[in-house]
Amino acid sequence: MPVPLSVWNTAPTSAPAQRKGRYLSGSTAHPAKMLPRIAAHAISTYTRPGDLVLDPMCGIGTTLVEAIHLGRSALGVEYEPKWANLARLNATSATHEGGTGTGAVHCGDARRLTQLIPAALHGEVDLVVTSPPYGPSVHGQVRSSRETGERGVVKKDFRYSHDPANLAHVSTDRLLEAFTGILAQCRLMLRPGGTAVVTTRPWRERGELIDLPSAVLAAGRAAGLIPTERCVALLAGIRDGQLISRPSFFQMKNVRDARRQGIPLSVVQHEDVLVFTRPQNRPDCGTASSRCATGAARTPHAACTLRSRTCTTGRPHGHR
Repeated sequence: MPVPLSVWNTAPTSAPAQRKGRYLSGSTAHPAKMLPRIAAHAISTYTRPGDLVLDPMCGIGTTLVEAIHLGRSALGVEYEPKWANLARLNATSATHEGGTGTGAVHCGDARRLTQLIPAALHGEVDLVVTSPPYGPSVHGQVRSSRETGERGVVKKDFRYSHDPANLAHVSTDRLLEAFTGILAQCRLMLRPGGTAVVTTRPWRERGELIDLPSAVLAAGRAAGLIPTERCVALLAGIRDGQLISRPSFFQMKNVRDARRQGIPLSVVQHEDVLVFTRPQNRPDCGTASSRCATGAARTPHAACTLRSRTCTTGRPHGHR
């Protein structure tokens, strides 16, 4: 049976406009922020007020902020202490700005969710919303010569950190192995029948397409989740029936450079949204350290899917 497909109109305004007045100063410095309307659409669609939402890699806390404003409880886990602290501040600010939900952030590795989050909440999460780190070409901001006094433009805020253990700095195969484990941990956190929403996109590296959405789909299956939908979340606005693109400076530069080299690269106008559910009656091992709880035994399938869909030259795929 074909997987249902829908298009989410999630960019009626630009990302800065969506964050204005809802996120604290410093939030824009994160290199890979989720578009707030994507998180809000997922939360509105798959939960009801009072439900529990989890983001295992919450960054600046976008999922938490949107959940709190929609009257949901929210949990976030973030590896980098700097961003974990900012996520807490953003969640607190959301409650002070009229949000009726609650939020809590834990700092740690998402591969150990069941150790970081209180046992009373295991199997109680209604919705997981998250996105793996990917595609450095779309990250970062620009400072003009007027700001810097330097010639041309300077890229800033394009690195998560200098910590080599951060998954943003590992190879694609290692990222998929780790992300499979994270999704398996999310399965243990979800209630039976609960939903997981993962946003991602493909990108090109040295001219080769990295089909991360298909690999994440395989990772979800390997983690014991059931794929139920594959949707499109727009990053472009709609006006008079036409898409209004809002690419970053470096997205445009990368597209122009690629086309000069004969690579048919286009500006990305959407995120792939992969929707999974936790099986209603699937037995779990009950321990975070077991192989079936972490998904480690099944991880290679995701990596194999990535390679089979993207490799044309046999070169290894690095990430960042």
